[in-house]
Amino acid sequence: MSEGVKFLIELDRFAGIERRYVVKKEGSTDPSFGKPPTARTIEELLKYGVINLDKPPGPTSHEVVAWVKNLLGIPKAGHGGTLEQP
Repeated sequence: MSEGVKFLIELDRFAGIERRYVVKKEGSTDPSFGKPPTARTIEELLKYGVINLDKPPGPTSHEVVAWVKNLLGIPKAGHGGTLEQP
């Protein structure tokens, strides 16, 4: 089983989801281009990671980004797309 599938299974387990994965073809990746998320240090996860956040109504996207930066003690953070509900 590939590291990618193992990682997806761990994410599912954490989220309480049970599903079956079918791997059609195994592949390989050149390790000089990165490493699996499970092999990254905390510093690397904070530097290159993504947080999926379900923003509640009320605070602006800018405010939420400021809170994340403050909570994690990091100098840079941003959001992709809109966090507002239609």
